[in-house]
Amino acid sequence: MKSIWRSSILVAGFILAWMAVVYFFALPDYILPSPARVLRVFYQQPTLLLTHTYSTLLETCLGFLLGILFGALAAIVMVAYQPLKAWGLPLLIISQAIPIFAIAPLLVIWLGYGLASKIATTVLMIFFPITSAFYDGLNRTPPGWIALAKTMQSSKWRTFCAISIPAALPALASGIRIAAVTAPVGAIIGEWVGSSSGLGYLMINANARMQIDQMFAAVLIIILMALGLYFGVEKILKKLVWWN
Repeated sequence: MKSIWRSSILVAGFILAWMAVVYFFALPDYILPSPARVLRVFYQQPTLLLTHTYSTLLETCLGFLLGILFGALAAIVMVAYQPLKAWGLPLLIISQAIPIFAIAPLLVIWLGYGLASKIATTVLMIFFPITSAFYDGLNRTPPGWIALAKTMQSSKWRTFCAISIPAALPALASGIRIAAVTAPVGAIIGEWVGSSSGLGYLMINANARMQIDQMFAAVLIIILMALGLYFGVEKILKKLVWWN
């Protein structure tokens, strides 16, 4: 109940500050539309917003799940097979050194304007935080636990699966929380580069037509999407990684 009240106060304070800025500075709608004008977009164009929201939400969720899967597998492979570490870590660093805006146009050329290129952009966006967090957690298994497993004559692979992976799940959960916030950004960037649907596509078209209220409506939906994904993931992680 306290969190609901706190969220309500924050939202109300944000809207009041927004209204005050528009009123006192007499800003025209093409610079900063009022909250009422943005809400009118939700009332007048619900079907349009829902259609584009569905596209972005689908790309975000699929990219988020695949990013977690690929990132966790990459961390496990690098820890389980140490010779691959020398090759894997530089590739991870290179993938983050190149700006996503530079890679996204190539993904559109290679994978087309459909769903695949947006999912790939999202996966690239969250792959590094997932892999680095899980890899760090796997390398920080308490030595006492490993020694105890050896005294019980546990095999190396069984020790890794039964001790190292569960011990690293809290670290993986931290990476997943970060990825939950950045995943929608990856989908939006992919839509900006080339798309025929989605909130990013809607924002580009609204900007070209100077429909700033429609752009703000899309931004608000993206914020709500990121918040919903984060708190939804947080609830699931609290149940799955209950010992953290």
